Amino acid sequence: MTIQDAFLTPAGAIEQVIARLQSSYGDRVSISRAVRSQHSRGEGLSTSMAPDVVVWPINKQEVCEILSCCNSRGVAVIGFGVGSSLEGHVSAPHGGVCIDMSRMDAVLTVNLEDSDCVVQPGIMRESLNAHLKGTGLFFPVDPGANASIGGMVSTRASGTTTMRYGSMLHNVMALEVALADGRLVRLGTRARKSSAGYDLVHLMVGSEGTLGIITEITLRLHPLPVEVAAASCAFPTLADAVNVVTELSLSGLPFARIEFLDEHQVRACNQYSQLSLPELPTLFFEFHGSASAVKEQTEAAQQVAAENGGVDFMWATRPEDRSKLWRARHQAYFAALALCPGCVSVVADVCVPMSALAECVSIARQDIDREGLVAPILGHVGDGNFHVLFMPMPDRPLEHAAVERVYSAMVARANKVGGTCTGEHGIGMGKKSKLLAECGPDVIGLMQSIKQAWDPNRILNPGKIFGP
Repeated sequence: MTIQDAFLTPAGAIEQVIARLQSSYGDRVSISRAVRSQHSRGEGLSTSMAPDVVVWPINKQEVCEILSCCNSRGVAVIGFGVGSSLEGHVSAPHGGVCIDMSRMDAVLTVNLEDSDCVVQPGIMRESLNAHLKGTGLFFPVDPGANASIGGMVSTRASGTTTMRYGSMLHNVMALEVALADGRLVRLGTRARKSSAGYDLVHLMVGSEGTLGIITEITLRLHPLPVEVAAASCAFPTLADAVNVVTELSLSGLPFARIEFLDEHQVRACNQYSQLSLPELPTLFFEFHGSASAVKEQTEAAQQVAAENGGVDFMWATRPEDRSKLWRARHQAYFAALALCPGCVSVVADVCVPMSALAECVSIARQDIDREGLVAPILGHVGDGNFHVLFMPMPDRPLEHAAVERVYSAMVARANKVGGTCTGEHGIGMGKKSKLLAECGPDVIGLMQSIKQAWDPNRILNPGKIFGP
């Protein structure tokens, strides 16, 4: 059987595994339909496929035991954090065992002098920063959702602060991983660099649960900025706003966040988050650093914005005002959904070189308007990543066909200019065909060879990234 063949669970195997789990872990095992349904999907992709059973391990030894049990019987295993991923990563197309890591949520070590920490995968991003309060350090990767750290590693998450602090790729130093057969391995070290062999840490970052289950994570931490300022600025046209981002990215100044919202998204945020922003294409800025550094960044941003027609440069200097502004940005997805109650969300996510950003965003908006779709655009455009929040109604097939046309054109355009079909959401079930179009069969074949070596029985999150 090749890796491309359909995954088949041997007859009676899942029943054997469930009986073994129940005898070992008692009430931390559930076959309830409601519980399995809760673990059948994340956000975004509407695909909902439930596992046969959900289990909550409380330590790494139990994770290894569960994997060994499933591997010996050929039963699929799906890791689960909080269910905030967008491409069907946690759906169970072949049933199997969902390992919910939420009870492994401890901060194990904080090394202040080395600016790093060791955590379990179930800890939430906001909980980690609450734990770090008073240390002078914080963990900066902010995908918008209050995701679990393990899930963020698995999807190679980034977000609003990536242009200053990097993505998960740049902030994961070492991992402890339970392999498919139940062995436990440590990858990487706490050293700031290494030339020792293959970089297996970063192979795991973004592997979407297909190569192992993460049990511990060593993260790079960063000093809290001395000064923080935030602002919003509206622009006459979408192109004006995006051109500002391109110019500022070339300035060399270390802006913390530059977020874009088109006029449709601004209207949604005004309604949902009780803001009063001008309903025009808008940028949200945040500046971190010393007082003099923040002053330099703000002056540069104001000057470039003014040169591109920026209006109503509005400051949010008090912490509560900054929180309100960024809370509205983090709730933008739900604000967009509120524009079309009952819709099916399709969240497009492409990333392009900065030189191509303005054109790609503008053409995407033109395509959306030509098709008559409801689809706000927003994104972390400071690193070339933008999203389209398509919202077709479930009973309108013509709308779904139009969404696919616009989305496919966006991806083709991104690939043509040297970009990618996903800057941060990952592949999951939703983008397998787009990954093939981007990488080609030879590269996909290399990925499949790695999968075969790490997981020869293909039990880990089958049906994701590639294959049926």
